[in-house]
Amino acid sequence: MPDAVNAIRNKLTSAFTPSVLEIRDDSSAHASHKGARKSGGGHYEIIIESERFRGKSLLEQHRMVNEVLKDEYGPVIHALAIKTRVPSGQ
Repeated sequence: MPDAVNAIRNKLTSAFTPSVLEIRDDSSAHASHKGARKSGGGHYEIIIESERFRGKSLLEQHRMVNEVLKDEYGPVIHALAIKTRVPSGQ
């Protein structure tokens, strides 16, 4: 699902200007689960590091990511694991 990953990457890059952004399609590990798409895709893990998270709680950081991706839930994203962090060394 390269198009889905690109859509997620573009939205997150635009919103957060991340210093680290990793997006992994974990859909193959969930192929037999209820709700899994026969066409593949839908289960993703995101690791994102951004200054925009500084001073925010982990819950606030995750809410920020979910807000940016809200239109992707359903048509693109079925399940999402989010790992956020603030750049170190500042």
